[in-house]
Amino acid sequence: EAERRRALPQWLHTYNHHRGHTALDGQPPASRVPNLHRQNS
Repeated sequence: EAERRRALPQWLHTYNHHRGHTALDGQPPASRVPNLHRQNS
């Protein structure tokens, strides 16, 4: 359980920021969140 807890933050980052999603035209889920990196668009 402790090992899973330690691994979760990195897994979530990879899943949300680097893993392309077919429903998003190959973009990661984080690409759908406006101003995620404090950027104005």
